[in-house]
Amino acid sequence: MDLAAFKQSLDGAAPPAGVGMAAQALWWERKGDWNQAHHCAQQQGDAQGAWAHAYLHRVEGDLTNAGGWYRRAGQPVSTAPLGEEWEAIAKVVLG
Repeated sequence: MDLAAFKQSLDGAAPPAGVGMAAQALWWERKGDWNQAHHCAQQQGDAQGAWAHAYLHRVEGDLTNAGGWYRRAGQPVSTAPLGEEWEAIAKVVLG
């Protein structure tokens, strides 16, 4: 799935079938359900899940917690606008 199709899926009631938990985390965050997004990010224990998890804590404003997740993801702490970071992560997790 490409980024444009993923964004278009935000008009639906559930994440697109076949996307991983990190992508689902981004989907739910964009839909305004941070708790569901966080639950999804916790389900993917690899670097991609950690990156989505870091982003979510950045959205939340918990930068200390986000920093730990960025380290686990092997990513630098982002200072990009949140929308730009969301797209960067989405491109990676969507393949």
